[in-house]
Amino acid sequence: MNILKLKLSEWLKSQPDWVFALVVSLAAFLTYSCMYAFRKPFVVGVFDGLRILGVDYKIWLITVQVIGYTLSKFLGIKYVSELKPGLRGMYILVLVGIAEVALLLFWVVPKPYNVIFMFINGLPLGMIWGVVFSYLEGRRLTELLGAGLSASFIIASGVAKSVGKWVIIDLHFSEFGMPFITGLLFAIPLVVSVFFLDCIPPPTIDDEKLRTKRLPMSKEERKAFLNKFYLGIVLLVTTYTVLTIFRELRDNFSVEIWKSLGYGNDSSIFTVAELPVALFTLLSLAFITFIHSNYKAFNIILFIIFTGFILIIASTLMFSFHLIGGKAWMILIGTGLYLGYIPFNAFLYERLISSFKYISNVGFVIYVSDAFGYLGSLGVIFYKNFFNYNIKWIDFFIRTGLWLSVLGLFLTFLSFFYFQKKYKQFKLLKNGEQ
Repeated sequence: MNILKLKLSEWLKSQPDWVFALVVSLAAFLTYSCMYAFRKPFVVGVFDGLRILGVDYKIWLITVQVIGYTLSKFLGIKYVSELKPGLRGMYILVLVGIAEVALLLFWVVPKPYNVIFMFINGLPLGMIWGVVFSYLEGRRLTELLGAGLSASFIIASGVAKSVGKWVIIDLHFSEFGMPFITGLLFAIPLVVSVFFLDCIPPPTIDDEKLRTKRLPMSKEERKAFLNKFYLGIVLLVTTYTVLTIFRELRDNFSVEIWKSLGYGNDSSIFTVAELPVALFTLLSLAFITFIHSNYKAFNIILFIIFTGFILIIASTLMFSFHLIGGKAWMILIGTGLYLGYIPFNAFLYERLISSFKYISNVGFVIYVSDAFGYLGSLGVIFYKNFFNYNIKWIDFFIRTGLWLSVLGLFLTFLSFFYFQKKYKQFKLLKNGEQ
């Protein structure tokens, strides 16, 4: 097996950029897409009539899984940033394996006691993204590879939900057994994709010259990084929290939203509606790969995030005034959302580190953002589900999207000016040393 990995790694080194990018991005895309099959299918279950302490059973499931997923992000700040390259493949398989065992126990343990296993399911899965992206960061083609990976969390969630619906309707499994069976269907594709991911050679010397060397970070190194960019990181993390809150609302309650828009019986809508979102978003972002100036690319990415917030506001207002239909609205807000969300996971921090020539790794900054992002989304879910019973989901979704987007515009604007000032200081210091 190791010999085969070595041969594949050497073969990848010898290939032109387009072949390397295609193979690597496909391996990353498939790996993270398979993860969604272990996390998201349960949300297509309705669980009609089931309540715990007067609250819908499904709301409990979503809430406890997000709690586990959020805790996983905080754990990832340490464990993902310190992870040694040789352990990454095994790490992914072990984490997903724990999640699948939790889904089995969710199926066989009587309700309501099985709810705790949805927490255990979410606990390991939050660390998968950082491990997968660590294979891609610090390369000339990182944005291109990251775009392929990022396509997974636009498309894969819809695919996982469609497969979950199919397992219930055509395979006749219960809503409790469906999540485990769906995960089982993706087990072999996951193992194969992780194998190919593990064959990716490390960044070259030229990659390190252009993008800065990437290394595991100790506790002291993580503190030093935060101290250097403290205010900027606070602004960016808050912006990402805004985007994560809106993404989780759209994703976790997409069944209810689509149902209110008249698409309740169309299981394909989850996938069909996300395809144009993925295509437009990734094409819009892919050109950043060809911008050699790291700082210029960083500013362009901030502008794209700013544009995403504007698109969410504009499309929501058009829908509210009946200028566009529900399907077009969901596609447009999805595009605006992911124009803002994807750069944080594959582009923005990559170029930030490269702009300031700071030896570190993207996984650390991503997990700081993710931890607080999911903490924020958890707060909104608690408010909506436990303290505000009368509001309709679609009304809550519209209002939240508008207010969060206005806040996001303001935060992105401040971030631009902070890093502009910081970069001028960096250039003066660098010129003084020369």
